Amino acid sequence: MHVKIIEGCIACGVCESISPEVFTVLDTSVADNAQVPGREDECREAADACPVNVIKIEE
Repeated sequence: MHVKIIEGCIACGVCESISPEVFTVLDTSVADNAQVPGREDECREAADACPVNVIKIEE
């Protein structure tokens, strides 16, 4: 799985609250793909919870 943040992030922090090991929110969200293994369900949950739908999951 690869997690990508596309343009349009509003830095709301929802993804970071769901999976702080994978997501870091500064001006926009950043995904650390090295931390994804074992946290795939959290990544999917964060993508579903994103209010602007900018978290893209590539299986």
